[in-house]
Amino acid sequence: MAYVFETIPAQRNVIELDNPREVSWWIKRFGCSEEQLRKAVAQVGNSAARVEQLLDGTDVIVTV
Repeated sequence: MAYVFETIPAQRNVIELDNPREVSWWIKRFGCSEEQLRKAVAQVGNSAARVEQLLDGTDVIVTV
């Protein structure tokens, strides 16, 4: 039996679209398609918290 280890992003607060393994991880994390992830990052930036809020349908984005 082969074991598959998922790559957890080095910075879990930043989405790096250049790394296919990280993109795959974020897609699973947010339960979205790659296209949805890329559109969300284009709209609100690469902050994982902002992308999550957008994909969850939360209207208010809190910046800290």
